[in-house]
Amino acid sequence: MNAGRTARERVRAELTREITDIARRHLATQGAAGLSLRAVAREMGMVSSAIYRYFPSRDDLLTALIIDGYNAIGDAVEAADRACPAGDHTGRWLAVCRAVRGWALDHPHEYALLYGSPVPGYQAPQDTIAPAVRDVTVYGAILAAAHEAGRLRPPPGFPAPPRDAWPADAERLRHFMPGLSDEVIARAIAAWTALFGAVSLEVFGQFANAILDPAEIFYHNMTCMARFIGLPE
Repeated sequence: MNAGRTARERVRAELTREITDIARRHLATQGAAGLSLRAVAREMGMVSSAIYRYFPSRDDLLTALIIDGYNAIGDAVEAADRACPAGDHTGRWLAVCRAVRGWALDHPHEYALLYGSPVPGYQAPQDTIAPAVRDVTVYGAILAAAHEAGRLRPPPGFPAPPRDAWPADAERLRHFMPGLSDEVIARAIAAWTALFGAVSLEVFGQFANAILDPAEIFYHNMTCMARFIGLPE
């Protein structure tokens, strides 16, 4: 009985993986808004009614792809961070940046699903939140460790953070960046925004015929952001 259940679970897992693999290919040709369970079923040689046993709706399939994407970028970021010495906070930040860029360039259509235009009519469920913050958790841990080591010293001369809603926002974000002041958290968000802005511009082709070496300017920009946050040289 147990062996039978295990075999069924294994078959189900294999078919689920095949469905999501085909769906990822369809993202490249149809886009997220054009993703169709029926089209995926046709490619698998499966009757359309059968695929609903695995994914009851298109939105369920999109959610699976989104969770897989966030976990993949989380895996890349965590591996890049682990490869650096714990005390090299700047090196860890730059490694995280390179990991995000590298994954995005290798998986542009999945990146577009995560960070591109919203899919009309789709509302991401709570299940996507934990995978989505894996990279942010690593980033926050780097800054918190640098702060605890006394190596996070933001340079002067920049505007103070907003005074109205920002303190409440900073308090929520402090969950990921314990010990950091409101000002440093504001800078951290600016740097994180710059990271994904730079990656998005490259992935979506906005640097074409303008930047000859995107990797070089990316490294420069992220090094500037490290100094802006207050990470050491």
